[in-house]
Amino acid sequence: MKKIAVLGAGGFIGNHLVNKLKLEGNYVTAVDLKHPEFEQSKADNFKIGDLREKDFVQELFVEPFDEVYQLAADMGGAGYVFTGEHDADIMHNSAQINLNVVETLKSSQAKIFYSSSACIYPEENQKDALNPICSEDSAFPANPDSEYGWEKLFSERLYLSYARNYGLDIRIARFHNIFGPNGTFQGGREKAPAAICRKVILAKDGDSIEVWGSGAQTRSFLYIDECLQAVEKLMNSDVRVPLNIGSSEMISINDLTRMVIQLSGKNLNIKNIDGPIGVNGRCSDNQLIAKLLSWQPNYPLQKGMESLYSWVKSQV
Repeated sequence: MKKIAVLGAGGFIGNHLVNKLKLEGNYVTAVDLKHPEFEQSKADNFKIGDLREKDFVQELFVEPFDEVYQLAADMGGAGYVFTGEHDADIMHNSAQINLNVVETLKSSQAKIFYSSSACIYPEENQKDALNPICSEDSAFPANPDSEYGWEKLFSERLYLSYARNYGLDIRIARFHNIFGPNGTFQGGREKAPAAICRKVILAKDGDSIEVWGSGAQTRSFLYIDECLQAVEKLMNSDVRVPLNIGSSEMISINDLTRMVIQLSGKNLNIKNIDGPIGVNGRCSDNQLIAKLLSWQPNYPLQKGMESLYSWVKSQV
């Protein structure tokens, strides 16, 4: 039985990770400002606290852990990240968390996982919606399209620096739009798949579904179960360079909306409106993770969206 800490365990990915780690027989300490929103945590011990507070982090790690998963961040969907209204909070809050965690753990023997993001990739490499460049080696020269991306890139460098100077045993993944049940679907921080499901579920025949931007912008979306499988493979490997964890099945936002409309069986239209969209195109480049970990996702987007749609419908 491993002793494992999951930071950000009240969030979507963190809660699913706790569930998986518990099923595997580990002793899990969960940490967050809040409990999971949609189900009770399966963690052995759930500590409510603020990772921006250094004293809390130091107290948390008085006991040794075999593994630490750092997923805590100030984040949300395009409506939160790309408006510019939350830039200072995003930069400060997430950076403070990572500074506290890495400094407190610098003498630790724990294996540490840090969840970075595809948002670290340069904006100019993602202008062509049909041919985005998101290979790991394209991260520099750096020019993320948001302060969220800049903070993630800074924190990657932070963990890598502590690995070099203090011998920290780190693993870093750049997540590409992870989705699935038990995640936020309203309130402003939700991401596109859940937001579209909510809009379609609430719509009546003949209504128009509002989609930000032209709808031609592209993304890839990875189902949560496959994300966690890839994280496990990474943690069990000796790979210490940042790796993409995402799907290579790219789709436009309008086509994603059409997929959800089809799932609903309703007669609905799409209305493209002004709104924050981020880059024009983004899709996970999985060549490196395939080479180093022999991992490739194989869960079709359609199947994942069926699961998400059913869950959001049960909530709405």
